[in-house]
Parts: sequence; structure tokens; C-alpha cells
Amino acid sequence: MRRILITGGARGIGRGIAEIFAPDHATAITYNNTPPTQLLTDHPGIVAISANLTDPSAAKDIIETAVSRLGGLNILVNNAGAMLMDDEDTGLNHAVNVAAPMALLDAALPHLNAGACVINISSVNAVYPAMGAASYSASKAALNTWTRGMAKTLGPKGIRVNGVAPGAIERVESPRNPDLVAAFVSMTALGRTGVPKDIANVVRFLASDAASFITGETITVSGGYRL
Repeated sequence: MRRILITGGARGIGRGIAEIFAPDHATAITYNNTPPTQLLTDHPGIVAISANLTDPSAAKDIIETAVSRLGGLNILVNNAGAMLMDDEDTGLNHAVNVAAPMALLDAALPHLNAGACVINISSVNAVYPAMGAASYSASKAALNTWTRGMAKTLGPKGIRVNGVAPGAIERVESPRNPDLVAAFVSMTALGRTGVPKDIANVVRFLASDAASFITGETITVSGGYRL
């Protein structure tokens, strides 16, 4: 059985990823403000780790807890994200979207062997900057560049590093304004917004042996947004 840690796994895309791996993987998640009550009811074997990823010291404790509880680590999914607008504390965008994945991988590396993989959840906004959210968009662009760089660094060790860039994904916990959803749909080739499982399926593929020759890529999963 492979062992996976998913940051930000209590809701949205992270919860979708946890749900798709939990039936046949030893699974741990982190959460901050939202206790994963329903997720743990549905999948009681999941290890839930309370953590604040803006704390630079959190990464070491998270990895040590996950490795101890799971018996090792094969897959790291950096899903937790911050989306602060440009008139807010934009430093949090970098702290959560860039610095935390870097710190988590640094802490995890002693436990990762050949065949392990890292999957970073990015955004289409890395390429199409969101109005009023230039800092957020830039943080996701930095995550993409780091993904490529670490793929080159870790390739000789047999560790793959990839990313997934979601388009508009609807979350039941925080539904968008219907007018905004309609605007996204109008710019999307498939004529719908996505759901967390759309992203989880691609993460599952990238973590599998079927993707054993894929590294350094960020796969856009957007239904054809702005083609």
C-alpha cells in the first residue's frame, strides 16, 4: 500500500483528492480552520493533521507526524492554497502557495525513495492572471517554475514532480455567484465548470505507474478555459 499526504484536505479539491485515494492508500491530510468531520466519518482511516502552513516550522512536524502515522511516505500533494486579493495581506499568497510546498518537500525528502512523486496544485491563473489578484497569480506561476526545477533536481533520484492547474472548480462549501459561474462557462470549451473529482482523477493518474515517464509538467485541467 502506498502512503500519501495531501495538504488542505478538508474541503474542495483537497477533499476530492483524499476521497479518491483513501480506499486503497494510507492517507493523511492537513487542515487549518475547517475540521474534516464529514471526510473522517466517510473515511475513518484518514489521518488528519491540524496545521498552519504559514508557520515556517510547521512543515517538519507535519511530515514527521505523517510518516509516523502512515509508516512512510510515497506521495506528497501540495494542495493547500491561499488566494488573497491585491488589497489584502498578499504575503500570505507566497507563504502558503510557494514557501510551504518548498518547506514540506525539504522535510519529506529524507523519507522519499525512487518511485515517489510530488504533485503541486497550481491554477490557470498562473498563465491568465486574475483581475485584482496579481500576487496570487504570480505565486502560482512561481509554483509552476519550482515544479519544473525540482523535477530536474530530483529526477536522478527517481522522484517525479508534476503539477495540476485547475480552471474554475465548484466547491459545495463555497459556491460562486451564479453570474460569475455563467461568465466562466462562457469562456470554457466544454460549457461547464469543474468539480473536485475532475482534478482528483488527474492527480491519481500522475501518482500512478501509468505516469512513470512524466515529470516537470503542469497539466491544465480546465475544460478548455480561454481556448
